Amino acid sequence: ITNELLYRLSYTGTKRILTNFSMSFGLWHALSMKFTSRVLVRWIALWLGCALSSALLAADFPLKPIRIVIGFPAGGPLDQHARLLSDRLQQVLGQPVLLDYKAGAGGTVGAQEVMRSPADGYTLMLANTGVMVINPALYGRLPYQTLRDFTPIARTAMQPLALLVNPKLPVNTLPQFIDYARTRPGQINYGSAGNGGISHLVPEMFKTATGLFMVHIPYRGSAPAFTDLMAGQVQFMAESVPQASVYHKQGKVRALAVTSRERSSALPDVPTVQESGFKNFVVVGFYGFMAPAGTPKEAVDVLSNAFKTVLSQPDISKRMIEQGADPAFLGSEDFKKFLADELPRWAEVVKKSGARID
Repeated sequence: ITNELLYRLSYTGTKRILTNFSMSFGLWHALSMKFTSRVLVRWIALWLGCALSSALLAADFPLKPIRIVIGFPAGGPLDQHARLLSDRLQQVLGQPVLLDYKAGAGGTVGAQEVMRSPADGYTLMLANTGVMVINPALYGRLPYQTLRDFTPIARTAMQPLALLVNPKLPVNTLPQFIDYARTRPGQINYGSAGNGGISHLVPEMFKTATGLFMVHIPYRGSAPAFTDLMAGQVQFMAESVPQASVYHKQGKVRALAVTSRERSSALPDVPTVQESGFKNFVVVGFYGFMAPAGTPKEAVDVLSNAFKTVLSQPDISKRMIEQGADPAFLGSEDFKKFLADELPRWAEVVKKSGARID
C-alpha cells in the first residue's frame, strides 16, 4: 500500500462521509462559510493518512538493521553488556543488530552521534549512569540534554561497583585498606576510566566517607586503568563488577567490597561496603538504551518490548547475573521517570566532589 493510495482512499472516503453528513443535517453550507469543502476534506484525509501510516510502521518495523552506538572502547563493561543482549535481540526483531564504537569524552562523542542521527528507531545508544546523569552536571558545555535530546527506550540492568586494590598491597579487607591509606596520605593513587565518570566519583564519595587523601589518576577508559592497577602504577580503583570479578578470580586484582546493598552473585565471597562498616554507602549504576528525540512511539514500543522479551529469557538473566549485573527492565515511560530522579541526585554528588570539565 503506497502513501498515494492511502491518501486517495482516505480522501475519497472522507469526502463521502462529509457529503452524507451534509445531506442528513444540512450543515455543509454552514461549514463552507469558514472552510471550503476541499480544504476540510484534505485536512481530515491527512489525519487519516497519518493514522494509517503509524499503524503500518508498528506492523513493519524494523525493516533494516539496528545500529547500537557505544561511547566507550571495545572490551569494557558496556561492550560486554551490549554483546550479551544484541545476539538475542536480533532474533526477536528479525533484523541484524550492529555495534558501533564511538569512544571519547566520557561517552559524549557517542551521545552526540546518536543525538544527530535520524529519529527513525534504527539508531540507539547503550547509555549508562555516567553518560546520562553524571555528564550533565560535570560538563560546563555539554552538547546534549538527557531528557530533551533523547527518547528513553528501556533500562536493562542495575550494576554495583567493586572496590579494588593491587594484590601486592598488604591488605585483605576494606578496614585494613583504610588503615593502610590513612598512614600514607597522598601516597595512594586511584585510577578511573576518566574524569567525572562513576569510577571517578565513587572513590571521591569513599574519600569523603573515610577522610582519606588519595590522588586521582584518570585514564581513557577502564581497560588502561585496569592495566596500571595490575601493574601497581595505581593502588586503588572502583569499577563495575563484570570486569572486576574476572580479574579478581584470576588473582590480578583484589576485590575488597562491593557497593550494592547485597553481595554480588559474581563475587559472593566479597562483602558489601555496608558490611565493612559504612551503613549508608550504597552506589548502583544502570545500563539502558536511548534513541534520538522524536523517535516515533510505534518504534519505541517495538524496541522496548523486544528488550523486555530478551531480559525475560532465563539464560540471558543467568549470564547477566554471572557477569555482575542485575536484570532491571523498565519500559520507556518508567525509564524516563527514573532518569528524572537520578539527574538531581548525581548532580549533588558531582557538586560535592568538586569535579568540573569546561
